[in-house]
Amino acid sequence: MGAPNFANRTLYHGDNLEFLRGMNSETVKLIATDPPFNKNRTFNATPGGLAAGAKFQDRWRWKEDAHQEWIDAIQDDWPAAWAVIDWSRMTYGDDMGAFLCFMGVRLMEMHRVLREDGSLYLHCDPTASHYLKALLDAIFGRAQFRNEIIWCYTGPGSPNMRQFNRKHDVILWYAKGETWTFNKNAVRLPHKDGGPHAGGFKGAALKPDDPSYGEKGKVPETWWIDIAIAARSSSQYLGYPTQKPLALYERIIKASSNEGDWVLDPFCGCATTPIAAENLGRRWVGIDIWDKAHETVLQRLKSVGLGDQPIKVADVVYSKEPPKRTDDSEDAAPLLKLTVEVPEPPAPKMSRAEMVEFLIKQYGMVCRGCDREFDDPLYLELDHNTPRSDGGVNHISNRLLLCGPCNRIKSNKLTLSGLRAENKKRGRMATSSRT
Repeated sequence: MGAPNFANRTLYHGDNLEFLRGMNSETVKLIATDPPFNKNRTFNATPGGLAAGAKFQDRWRWKEDAHQEWIDAIQDDWPAAWAVIDWSRMTYGDDMGAFLCFMGVRLMEMHRVLREDGSLYLHCDPTASHYLKALLDAIFGRAQFRNEIIWCYTGPGSPNMRQFNRKHDVILWYAKGETWTFNKNAVRLPHKDGGPHAGGFKGAALKPDDPSYGEKGKVPETWWIDIAIAARSSSQYLGYPTQKPLALYERIIKASSNEGDWVLDPFCGCATTPIAAENLGRRWVGIDIWDKAHETVLQRLKSVGLGDQPIKVADVVYSKEPPKRTDDSEDAAPLLKLTVEVPEPPAPKMSRAEMVEFLIKQYGMVCRGCDREFDDPLYLELDHNTPRSDGGVNHISNRLLLCGPCNRIKSNKLTLSGLRAENKKRGRMATSSRT
């Protein structure tokens, strides 16, 4: 585990990517977060509430929102994640690709800051849940997927509906490593009317040989229908456009962390995760770009208190500056961390686009792995000669252009010479092979 370089009850104000990048690796036990959903709409807070004036655009455009630096980072460190993004652009559209670029670079950092026994709960809805699951499979590994939780709620429908009423969200739970916390007894639901019925809901009675027989309640299934959305008449309702109920995040925090553990919410909004963490005796860090996030956290914490003492402004650390890392600043992709640190040669840093342009000028539009020539640079992919896992650097002196099939054969295991030897063995070299 890493040493935290941030204080308990810290609220960071700004773009969460820079703050995540400033946090030490493997310091957080649980990330529970409710990011944008790619709903293609603008959300506005209810006038008159504590969150009055809050709004955000959940709209995404490739040219405006898919920053080249994000694309470079994903393509370099998580090629499987880039494949998901590329696929989403073909199946859904560029707006989904831009949204997944935004989420991808942040999920890379969330993976890094999680402890090996830590968990991520990512709140979304059916708009992008299947794309986000594929992205998480690429970053965390599909074997680390624990649950898809369906949170169901009720509400009015349209009188002109032509389909079933959409009234559920999705929460994707991934563990980082082979061990994780699951406090089943902390989240059991009482048997209905004191009888042996599952989870407080009508259903078949438990039999004596059932593992849950005799326990004080039942461990919930992956469909949750007992937590209502925050009603406007509720004392906890602030008018925030996407506010979630405290009970929802309290269940998550109880299940996958213990008292004193660190809980992080990089999209903390009106502070539901920090408040739930405070209620349950966890240490927490929140990040949000909303200007009133700090004021809202303080107002909500005043009703929680610290033991018998009210919350004071000094109890919450508020900062617009990212933390300074005190660890070894390892890459977001641990599989690609250098086995031997090699300093890059002194030279101006080149973007991926500049590297591609430079290499085409040097060698033409030729795959260096099989010697095939192409008419369009779109068929060529930028890769490393010596893989980063073997000490290769991102400098132009270690970059080359490969066609898609050669890049997949090379993976992160072969050097260029190894790839060419493999292609010769398979008979894949161009007939006019160069020497």
